[in-house]
Amino acid sequence: MPLITGTIKTVSVTKALAATTNYTAEDVLSESASAGTVWTFAAITRANGGSGYIVKAHVICETTAQTPRLTFYLFTAAPTCNLNDNAANTALVSADLANYVGKIDFPAMEDLGGDSEAIASPSTYGNLPLAFTCADNADDLLGVLVTRDAIAGETAGDDYTIRLTVEQL
Repeated sequence: MPLITGTIKTVSVTKALAATTNYTAEDVLSESASAGTVWTFAAITRANGGSGYIVKAHVICETTAQTPRLTFYLFTAAPTCNLNDNAANTALVSADLANYVGKIDFPAMEDLGGDSEAIASPSTYGNLPLAFTCADNADDLLGVLVTRDAIAGETAGDDYTIRLTVEQL
């Protein structure tokens, strides 16, 4: 774990998932079944080309009793992998290696009557802290969320929020 020498910042992105059918293991979670987009964490660094460490990641689903494990692939530029909801995941593909930062593996989601959630931190498995450097002309990171388990009980429009806490260097 790096020593805290920079500024701590949390950036959140929320998407209403298309969720037109149940998810099978290794499906992409996105807002559209035909025109999905990346999860964009804008201004995650202080300046273009900035760097830091992701020190905590939090995923929250507004639906109770969801228990899937999720993986979040991170890039410094838009990946060529599949971005459409309910489609089979293709990340990581060799065409995206130059822009690949790494992945965050979330433990199984859980809840105690409210929203379902999971947290990855240096004290859990999940690949954190994760060092990154943004592209020279950008201060953001881009992600693709994938389920590692089948998901049933979702409804179209379910909000998923991902919060990344970073130490900006």
